[in-house]
Amino acid sequence: MAEVTKTPSAKLGPRVTLALGLSLALLALRLHTARGVGYGDAEALYACYALYPQPAYLDHPGLIGVLLRSLGHGAAPDAEIAHGMSALIATLVPWLGALAVRATGLPWERAAGAVIALALVPELSVGLFGVTPDLPLAVCWLLALALANYLLRTDLPAAHGKRILLGWLGLGFVLGLAMLAKVSGALLAAALFMATIQRRTRGVWRSFGPWGAVVCCAIVVAPLAGWELANGFPMLEHRLVTTQAGAGLSLANLGKFLGGQLLYVSPPYLLAAWTVGRHLTRHRRRDPASTVLWWSLVVPLIVLVPLCLWSNRAEPHWIAPPLLALGVHAARKDMVSRRLAAAALATGALFTLLVWLSVKTDVGIRFATSSIGKALGGYEPRYDLTNDLYAWGPGKRLLNQAVDDVLQKTGQLPAVVGSPHWMICAQAQVALGKRLGVGCNSPVATDFERWTPAERWRDAATILLVQDSRYPTDLAADYPSRSMTRAWRTQIRRADLEVRTLTITQLDRSEGVARAAATPPPKRR
Repeated sequence: MAEVTKTPSAKLGPRVTLALGLSLALLALRLHTARGVGYGDAEALYACYALYPQPAYLDHPGLIGVLLRSLGHGAAPDAEIAHGMSALIATLVPWLGALAVRATGLPWERAAGAVIALALVPELSVGLFGVTPDLPLAVCWLLALALANYLLRTDLPAAHGKRILLGWLGLGFVLGLAMLAKVSGALLAAALFMATIQRRTRGVWRSFGPWGAVVCCAIVVAPLAGWELANGFPMLEHRLVTTQAGAGLSLANLGKFLGGQLLYVSPPYLLAAWTVGRHLTRHRRRDPASTVLWWSLVVPLIVLVPLCLWSNRAEPHWIAPPLLALGVHAARKDMVSRRLAAAALATGALFTLLVWLSVKTDVGIRFATSSIGKALGGYEPRYDLTNDLYAWGPGKRLLNQAVDDVLQKTGQLPAVVGSPHWMICAQAQVALGKRLGVGCNSPVATDFERWTPAERWRDAATILLVQDSRYPTDLAADYPSRSMTRAWRTQIRRADLEVRTLTITQLDRSEGVARAAATPPPKRR
């Protein structure tokens, strides 16, 4: 009887197994979080981008709007669907870090360390759940690192010439998408350019590949550049000039920056990042991948850190993308002690669970309003961002009811205006979808001035003014030629506490007031 030889089945190594288990657990947590919550205030603005497609907006380029528009079939998608997308992509992002490790020639068991290193960093485990431009930027950033690591390897056989050319074109395409996600994507392109002109790598420019990448990137970015040029660079002016009144180096900016890193990254992860960063700096010339990772870390930080210290409008998470290189490098070689790694993972897991509890339960509010919580500072609903996720379920129903009531009584659709903050305007616009454009009486410039300019609503017979209890409005001062005829109001309660009140006020032109007197409300200073 012939002996049968059995091939042993492939088994997953411990790191791959841990990475898969961690990813599945985080995905389940994110999908559960997505159920029953609406858009946060900033997310609502990006959802508006889906309703008004443009290459660029005052705050960001338009890639996030393209993604949401495609998900909503030409409109803003339901918040639960959008958060389902963000949950899936956020779970994928650490695996793209593993792909960047794998591109250097290391096995998956080693590459899975990048998943473990990145998955529980609070900026990624929590921050990427939000439907923001940072989500596609993180994807493009890590894909670009993976492609660069592969293309600059010195052990690739000559037979891979066609694959290498396609890789360069893909790198140009991904870098272009990164710039369409956020302007900081241009810093990654500059970093990879620096990585390719070092002594050991500058030879790649003798081939067509890098030049093809430049052309491909330019084609992708051309609509954005053309839009900015044709309209007088509105995004750059808004970001670098209009919103920078009072900017300058200050201790307040330094405190916000450092405090943000402690909160968004956590102390154990910062210690691990310091260890990995020192190792990467010492060995930045050891191989092309180390060169790529080092430059992708240093070039953006040289720009973003001073900007965060100078601008009082800067956000601490701006420096998150370049730090992704540290997660990739950490997986290439064990350089963080087991104790520090365990502390970082435990802290990240705890922080993620606490955020989930604060969103899906009332535990956080009840603790903050307890005697212990009051001793620690108490609870102020306006500063609890999780309330944003619940306010505009009732708000959407209220606003549409008010529009229907006015339409039934007058036979005409009213003008809808948010005041005095762009976040209210954005939530109102998402609530109405394509039914009505929303005007915005905000003290700062907004995209709503292009979408629904004041001349479209200031002379309307009836205005429905949308207000939020966080931002009171002086009706007599802002709308002197109008009288209030009706109001709709809803209260949002959590843990038996009123956390938000939304009010919709019907303002009609006062009798005898000339049409020309209905001038735009004065801007607040």
